[in-house]
Amino acid sequence: MSAANPLGALLRKQRKLAGLTQEEFALRSGLGLRFVREMEQGKETLRLDKVNQALGMFGYHAVPGRIGRNQADCDQTDNNRTGP
Repeated sequence: MSAANPLGALLRKQRKLAGLTQEEFALRSGLGLRFVREMEQGKETLRLDKVNQALGMFGYHAVPGRIGRNQADCDQTDNNRTGP
Protein backbone atom coordinates (compact mmCIF):
# COMPACT_ATOMS: atom_id res chain seq x y z
CA MET A 1 0.00 0.00 0.00
CA SER A 2 1.08 3.51 -0.67
CA ALA A 3 2.16 5.38 2.46
CA ALA A 4 0.88 8.63 0.98
CA ASN A 5 -2.56 7.18 0.17
CA PRO A 6 -3.21 3.99 2.15
CA LEU A 7 -6.99 4.16 1.74
CA GLY A 8 -6.85 4.55 -2.02
CA ALA A 9 -4.21 1.85 -2.32
CA LEU A 10 -6.28 -0.59 -0.24
CA LEU A 11 -9.41 0.02 -2.26
CA ARG A 12 -7.59 -0.22 -5.59
CA LYS A 13 -5.95 -3.49 -4.53
CA GLN A 14 -9.22 -5.01 -3.31
CA ARG A 15 -11.10 -3.83 -6.41
CA LYS A 16 -8.50 -5.39 -8.70
CA LEU A 17 -8.45 -8.62 -6.68
CA ALA A 18 -12.22 -8.76 -7.20
CA GLY A 19 -11.64 -8.32 -10.93
CA LEU A 20 -13.61 -5.07 -11.11
CA THR A 21 -12.93 -1.99 -13.17
CA GLN A 22 -13.54 1.38 -11.55
CA GLU A 23 -16.77 1.63 -13.53
CA GLU A 24 -17.98 -1.80 -12.37
CA PHE A 25 -17.05 -1.04 -8.78
CA ALA A 26 -18.91 2.27 -8.92
CA LEU A 27 -22.05 0.56 -10.24
CA ARG A 28 -21.97 -2.30 -7.74
CA SER A 29 -21.23 -0.10 -4.74
CA GLY A 30 -23.75 2.59 -5.66
CA LEU A 31 -21.04 5.24 -5.77
CA GLY A 32 -20.23 7.63 -8.56
CA LEU A 33 -17.34 6.92 -10.88
CA ARG A 34 -15.83 10.31 -10.11
CA PHE A 35 -15.86 9.54 -6.37
CA VAL A 36 -14.18 6.15 -6.93
CA ARG A 37 -11.46 7.73 -9.07
CA GLU A 38 -10.84 10.57 -6.62
CA MET A 39 -10.69 8.17 -3.68
CA GLU A 40 -8.15 5.92 -5.39
CA GLN A 41 -6.10 8.94 -6.44
CA GLY A 42 -5.84 10.21 -2.86
CA LYS A 43 -8.27 13.12 -2.68
CA GLU A 44 -7.77 14.64 0.76
CA THR A 45 -11.41 15.38 1.53
CA LEU A 46 -14.00 12.62 1.17
CA ARG A 47 -17.40 11.97 2.73
CA LEU A 48 -17.00 9.35 5.45
CA ASP A 49 -20.35 7.71 4.67
CA LYS A 50 -19.24 7.14 1.07
CA VAL A 51 -15.81 5.91 2.17
CA ASN A 52 -17.52 3.36 4.41
CA GLN A 53 -19.85 2.40 1.57
CA ALA A 54 -16.80 1.63 -0.58
CA LEU A 55 -14.93 -0.14 2.22
CA GLY A 56 -18.01 -2.18 3.07
CA MET A 57 -17.86 -3.83 -0.34
CA PHE A 58 -14.74 -5.64 0.89
CA GLY A 59 -15.66 -6.16 4.55
CA TYR A 60 -13.89 -3.07 5.93
CA HIS A 61 -14.99 0.16 7.60
CA ALA A 62 -13.20 3.31 8.70
CA VAL A 63 -12.46 3.49 12.42
CA PRO A 64 -10.70 6.04 14.62
CA GLY A 65 -7.02 5.38 14.99
CA ARG A 66 -3.91 7.10 16.22
CA ILE A 67 -1.49 8.44 13.67
CA GLY A 68 1.98 6.90 13.55
CA ARG A 69 1.41 4.29 16.24
CA ASN A 70 0.76 0.61 15.92
CA GLN A 71 -2.22 -1.07 17.58
CA ALA A 72 -0.10 -2.72 20.32
CA ASP A 73 1.13 0.71 21.47
CA CYS A 74 -2.43 2.05 21.51
CA ASP A 75 -3.72 -0.94 23.49
CA GLN A 76 -0.94 -0.57 26.06
CA THR A 77 -1.60 3.16 26.46
CA ASP A 78 -5.33 2.57 26.86
CA ASN A 79 -4.74 -0.13 29.49
CA ASN A 80 -2.57 2.25 31.55
CA ARG A 81 -5.16 5.06 31.61
CA THR A 82 -7.05 5.85 34.75
CA GLY A 83 -10.19 7.89 35.14
CA PRO A 84 -13.04 8.55 32.70
